[in-house]
Amino acid sequence: MNLRKAALYGGAGLAVVVLVEQATGVGELTSSGTVGASLRLAIPILMAALGGLYSERAGVVNIGLEGMMIMGTWFAAWGAWLYGPWWGVVLGVLGGAAGGLLHALATVTFNVDHIISGVAINILAAGGMRFLSVIAYADPATGGGATQSPRVPGLPTVDLPFLAGGSLFGWDTPDLFGGLERLGWPVVSDLGGILRGLTGGLSWLTVIGLALVPLTWFALWRTPWGLRLRSVGENPWAAESLGVAVYTMKYWGVVISGALAGLGGAFLVLVQANIYRESQTAGRGFIGLATMIFGNWRPSGALGGAVLFGFADALRLRDPAAVRALLAVVAVGLAALAVRAVLKGDPRRAATVGGAAAVFGLVFYSVEEVASEFIFMTPYVVTLLVLAFASQRLRMPAADGVRYRKGEAT
Repeated sequence: MNLRKAALYGGAGLAVVVLVEQATGVGELTSSGTVGASLRLAIPILMAALGGLYSERAGVVNIGLEGMMIMGTWFAAWGAWLYGPWWGVVLGVLGGAAGGLLHALATVTFNVDHIISGVAINILAAGGMRFLSVIAYADPATGGGATQSPRVPGLPTVDLPFLAGGSLFGWDTPDLFGGLERLGWPVVSDLGGILRGLTGGLSWLTVIGLALVPLTWFALWRTPWGLRLRSVGENPWAAESLGVAVYTMKYWGVVISGALAGLGGAFLVLVQANIYRESQTAGRGFIGLATMIFGNWRPSGALGGAVLFGFADALRLRDPAAVRALLAVVAVGLAALAVRAVLKGDPRRAATVGGAAAVFGLVFYSVEEVASEFIFMTPYVVTLLVLAFASQRLRMPAADGVRYRKGEAT
């Protein structure tokens, strides 16, 4: 997607959100608090999605992302408890990479079915981290236990100077975007709130996570190394015939995958919670995998999917009333997609998407308050909807999940 088209879609999306805010009186959709929370909730999912991208572009299905993220959470907490938060980041990444190495050993070297290996890693990670917790935090004086670590120091946050009122050489600079948000003007204040949320209260891990999106694009699509890795995922036998070290590239992809999932786990501990708890990942590894799929195995798509999930989750946590407004946003967005399908001469897709828009619009108008059970499942419903409507344009790597043996072409 080029910048002009991205700007067009972004402007159209902002217009829909502002229209819904004015109609419903709900101001949380574009507030800086919601946007900042969305970003914090999106980063772990984004890391898992980018991890899955490296692995599957190398031809290895990685449903063990959840287990690798679990390993990242435990080792990040342990490292931060003993040595400080940045060592926690390093050990969290190494813990996830160890899970990736185990997956690569099973699938690449021993040719184990990728799904079976991933499921095994998820199970082993959950049980193994419980075992390590019992050993490491057995002394009650630590404040930890079998299911959690002691409190650990977190990473500092920063407000960008002039844009979000950050400090510069001890001087508190003006808060430009915050001032725009407080004006209360349609569009201008909405845009100010969005930009204030993107520039204020940032952890360095957030900055690193966002920077990994263009870095991944450059590494995979603009370097010889990336070309070799992607060729392995498309046709490993053809890559082999051209002298590519197929096993090595697969190992690279899967180990990097685990390291990024571990980084997502470290984010959960060191930015969101300042403590490790059992089941802390709450399925984010699986959501990251789904995000990578409906992002069409591309970094920009993974970013968009992660932000979408984080936004839905942030609304659920900050203001349950905003979830009802989100139904209206989804209805209007789907209606716009239906019109687009009509203009492109695709009546079947237009009917399907238009029907979904009608359902969401009907729910919006028929309920005054969204049930708490639906609020809890909102992010997952959004994920499934996007995955369903994006399925027709998806293209996975041709040899993704295919077992490879050197010299044995299928």
